Amino acid sequence: MIKVEFLGPISKAAIEMEAETLAEVSAKLKEDDTLTDWLDKCAVALNDTMVNDLTITLKDGDKVSILPPVCGG
Repeated sequence: MIKVEFLGPISKAAIEMEAETLAEVSAKLKEDDTLTDWLDKCAVALNDTMVNDLTITLKDGDKVSILPPVCGG
């Protein structure tokens, strides 16, 4: 089981799911209509490290963070 957390203005509670890769996480999240506007714009962190390879294999207890774009000074 992995944990997926949504940061910033996404305003969605963290969820737990079964997934073997980040590609599976992405596919499952795309099924949620409240997330479709966010997913293409967001960065992803795995256990607090930024990643961009959806083929990464996940293990039990991993934390995936969905980070929306931010701006500021």
